[in-house]
Amino acid sequence: MQRQSLKFVSADEAVQGVRSGDHIHLSSVASVPHVLIEALCRRADAGEVKDLHFHHFHTEGLAPYSSQEYEEAFFDQGFFVGPNVRANVNAGWADYIPAHLSESQAMYRSGVLPCQVAFVQVSLPDEQGRVSLGTSVDCSVAAIEVARYKVAVVNRHVPFAYGDLLPLEAFDCLVEDHTPLISKEYVKPSPIDEQIGLQCAQLVPDGACIQMGIGSLPNAVAAQLCHHKNLGIHTEMFADGVLELVDKGVINGACKKIDRGLIVASFLLGSQSVYDFIDHNPQVLMRDIKYTNDPWVIAQNPNVVSINSAIEVDLTGQVCADSIGTRQYSGTGGQVDFVRGAKMSPGGKAIIALASRTAKGKGKVVPTLKEGAGVVTPRADVQWVVTEYGAVNLYGKSLQERARLLIGIAHPDDRESLMRSAHERFGGRWR
Repeated sequence: MQRQSLKFVSADEAVQGVRSGDHIHLSSVASVPHVLIEALCRRADAGEVKDLHFHHFHTEGLAPYSSQEYEEAFFDQGFFVGPNVRANVNAGWADYIPAHLSESQAMYRSGVLPCQVAFVQVSLPDEQGRVSLGTSVDCSVAAIEVARYKVAVVNRHVPFAYGDLLPLEAFDCLVEDHTPLISKEYVKPSPIDEQIGLQCAQLVPDGACIQMGIGSLPNAVAAQLCHHKNLGIHTEMFADGVLELVDKGVINGACKKIDRGLIVASFLLGSQSVYDFIDHNPQVLMRDIKYTNDPWVIAQNPNVVSINSAIEVDLTGQVCADSIGTRQYSGTGGQVDFVRGAKMSPGGKAIIALASRTAKGKGKVVPTLKEGAGVVTPRADVQWVVTEYGAVNLYGKSLQERARLLIGIAHPDDRESLMRSAHERFGGRWR
């Protein structure tokens, strides 16, 4: 790579542009610019900065910006709570911004959420001097647009993904660091995941445009789609489960109305195979979250099927997907973006998929959500709910009808107590 001597600096030099009180955006998931975070920690240790606020999606790796150790210098306020910050958020040393991911970029662009600094990782430049944000476009484009100070870590391990490309001139300085991206290996589905995957796959028609995420359940759904035809992908993220379907020709995007033939996403986390797959692949577009998660964009493709998970669902159809009672577990994410987009799509279906019980044997179809639980998808938005015991469509159904349908797909050992709870709640005609 040809170095531009006026712009390449060390990480310690790059973070000198950060001022106390700044709000800092981090590129997320697999592509967190850890070399810059480490340099900021050194400035904080020297007492040079304080009251820095961090914003990001789910991040992988160490997260000192969320820890008690740096309480005077850093305060983390992410759009999503991953395992690396979860304990600190629930202890009060860090915080969470409830937001549909589609709106994260709008918060930056409107100024509702300040963003003075953007720290991102980028690929090596192409012949035109453009770089890719690789696995983490998310709301980074918006952050770069509005930030006072913009730093890119140029890393040869960041895949060059087509979509929203940026000129090197967009940045105030560049840092060179070639640490491999954090990866996640394929998670083998459990037998229950496989049953849920089969239930979901039966709702997917040939020619559908799919949204699903990462983990054993999405992998189980993908495994059950291997005999489908002409599927497309428009999603916020995907992982290894998609690759086999591409190799088999199941995913070809032939029936998409927009971005025909292309896989569209905004951020990724997977094995190295996923990162290699998107590198210089004209079949993949990595786009601003403003585009991928806009329900009106999503709905332009016919037969969109969104598949999202839940922590628990109550008997009226309220979906909790981000907390366990008052304990913050993850985030709103793009669930509602895609639920609404799928429902607006001609022939579309919005699926909430969950096991009937937790690993500890507690029911996930419940009379009421736990006290303090967050409602991610309101009951008025919910359509299909799937467990290993079946699939039910709640759209257009009354409260009592919903309760009967959901009890029918709850764990058999939980159904009697759920019936008693429903009788106590509804009385009257309930039998």
